[in-house]
Amino acid sequence: MNTQKADIGVVGLAVMGENLILNMESRGFTVACYNRTVGKVDAFIGGRGAGKRLIGCRSIQELVDALKPPRRIMLMVKAGQPVDDFIAKTAPLLSPGDILIDGGNSHYPDTIRRSRELEARGLLFIGTGVSGGEEGALKGPAIMPGGHPGAWPHVKPIFQSIAAKVADGSPCCDWIGTDGAGHFVKMVHNGIEYGDMQLICEVYHLLSQGLGLTTDEMHAIFAEWNRGVLDSYLIEITRDILAKRDEETGVPVVDLILDAAGQKGTGKWTSQAGLDFGVAIPTIAEAVFARCLSAIKEERVAAARSLRGPRRTFRGDKAKFIAQLHDALYASKICSYAQGYQLMRAAAAEMDWKLDYGRIAQIWRGGCIIRAQFLDHIRDAFARKPKLANLLLDPYFKKAVRQAQPGWRKVLTTAIQLGIPCPAMSAALSYYDGYRCARLPANLLQAQRDYFGAHTYERVDHPRGVFFHTNWTGEGGATASTAYTV
Repeated sequence: MNTQKADIGVVGLAVMGENLILNMESRGFTVACYNRTVGKVDAFIGGRGAGKRLIGCRSIQELVDALKPPRRIMLMVKAGQPVDDFIAKTAPLLSPGDILIDGGNSHYPDTIRRSRELEARGLLFIGTGVSGGEEGALKGPAIMPGGHPGAWPHVKPIFQSIAAKVADGSPCCDWIGTDGAGHFVKMVHNGIEYGDMQLICEVYHLLSQGLGLTTDEMHAIFAEWNRGVLDSYLIEITRDILAKRDEETGVPVVDLILDAAGQKGTGKWTSQAGLDFGVAIPTIAEAVFARCLSAIKEERVAAARSLRGPRRTFRGDKAKFIAQLHDALYASKICSYAQGYQLMRAAAAEMDWKLDYGRIAQIWRGGCIIRAQFLDHIRDAFARKPKLANLLLDPYFKKAVRQAQPGWRKVLTTAIQLGIPCPAMSAALSYYDGYRCARLPANLLQAQRDYFGAHTYERVDHPRGVFFHTNWTGEGGATASTAYTV
């Protein structure tokens, strides 16, 4: 009989779960493994996990019994009902002070609910974002844990051991905050990821269809960009994707892929959170909508046969335009991150989360999908001014956008003239122009609302918070609606 006790248990033996287990074991931890389909446990223990410090468990009770106190169990299962189902089966078997960890992409309101429910039962809950995909899980992901603060000391050695490390050895993992803070920050990470990917795709669209470049030419451009301020994981893999050719036909693989994008929901959740917290995140939202539009492939093909637009070809200096594209991509990327940070700031204020924005940038610096060189500048921006209202106001980013602005505007002008859609990039520029605009046309909007619904308005010649109503038609009377903002 095996009397050895494990340091942590992991539930779910899909590739992410398996890779995390192997990562933990390689750092000196003994891991108990369980999967609802028990055959997967045997296959893993006898295969990739053979000869390692792993304990295969064939029931939840066996998993619980295999763990050192306080028991630490990490769920790597599909978000939603499967998480609740496992908690319902496991919680009655645990003792006060034991820790359940949800390592999937759960929606942060679910994490808040689970944290409260389990705390009422004396159990500690952590909802943690894990970013980096399959390779990151095995070699070092970025980890964003939040939940019951009492649980952090018990999981910190494991999480920081398995996390990616930046150049100075700092782990890409730290405590984010209470209840749903970890999953919220991971959600925003994914929303920024949507924006980054769409911006790169718009650049690819302009290079391929606008300039008529080959994949080899585009590969060289992205390879060059990856050596400068755009140095990032997504630029790096775009470079590699453009060089890959189909073994049978010799055709670039990217040209064989259907242009219909999938999504798993985190970008949509981020966009919804922007609406819920009243924060403008148009670049991220447009990236989500771009995927939705791509999904109606057959409809677009039919529309392409009947709807007319510009048929112009690019006739300018290609080298100059490519340099302008570089600047447009960088400025748009800055705006996308600025929007994500605005959203985190608003959520932190409403949810009473004490988020360390510079540390979050450092967590994202390695292991995760949006890892990029310029995250160091975000860290530095918040080191200079911890309560920075917007990244665009930091001296580094202010200068970067000012220098990129001429090229940014030229790129979007050219895209419009060529009839090539750039929804995320144009949304980023509109956000920038809107943010720097001292007087927006919302005065007319408020007049319209007051005209048809007596919703009232504030005046420039009175203090904020004092509301007025005008009898626009002479027939409406003086009764006004209650002033409030959703």
